[in-house]
Amino acid sequence: MKRTVIALGRFEEAGKKVAGFLGAEFSPYSKEAFREAFSHSTHIVAVMSTGIVTRSIAPLLRSKWSDPAVVVVDPGLSFAIPLAGGHHGANDLAWELSGLGITPVITTATERARKSSVEIVAREHGSRVLNQESSVNVNAAILDGDVPFYCISGPTMILAGRETAILVKDGEYSVGVGCRRGAGKEAVESALRKALSLASIPAGEVSVFATTVKKSHEQGILGAVRALGGTLIFLDDDVLARYPPESPSRAGAVGLAGVAEPSALAASRRKELVMKKTVFGGVTVAIAR
Repeated sequence: MKRTVIALGRFEEAGKKVAGFLGAEFSPYSKEAFREAFSHSTHIVAVMSTGIVTRSIAPLLRSKWSDPAVVVVDPGLSFAIPLAGGHHGANDLAWELSGLGITPVITTATERARKSSVEIVAREHGSRVLNQESSVNVNAAILDGDVPFYCISGPTMILAGRETAILVKDGEYSVGVGCRRGAGKEAVESALRKALSLASIPAGEVSVFATTVKKSHEQGILGAVRALGGTLIFLDDDVLARYPPESPSRAGAVGLAGVAEPSALAASRRKELVMKKTVFGGVTVAIAR
């Protein structure tokens, strides 16, 4: 977690006070300061007017699931306003700033109703929301009443609908895997370990392994992921079709444009490939973040 406090010139003293309280880096205001903070920080506190911050971050915003949390603090250090990423750390940061006598101004509906959110539940369990599009409906349901939460472990098969939020381990990477029919566990496990080694990624940093639902019968993939202590998900054709592969693929044999790269991207947080499809014998592996 990296925090940055950015303050407009004449408010630098107030900004440095906030930075000292949070143990954060301090930077004078500039558009480049915001660009740098968006690239390398998880939390940003901006000591200036809300309008300046809004115009500064608007071109940088990509997704609430990957953008840093942004909180605006007025120059008089009276109010802390979560501007972006309320459920993703900004609300918590605003409450933390109350230790300086700053009043948090919370506007997210679930918190205003003194209820949780699916993002907060995921964070409390060291997880992330895999199917991010579900969060809108789930949080709306939380506002209307209690939403059941089930924690299931061990070998399990679950058929979940689009309005069901699926929580998985909060790792940085997702791994897409495909294989020839009947590939053995040892071959698949070896390929996965080699791919992770080439990318210098410890297995513990993998959030989820993913493949096409058409490979759900492949015992080699099931056994390999189990041996790595990972979570394996199967994705349907509609989901994979949203992520055309960057590399040529023979997946046309099963009616798909690709398996490894689309699976890795579909299950990832930032939708960025860090390893394109790589072939290890009869196994293909791609890694995304």
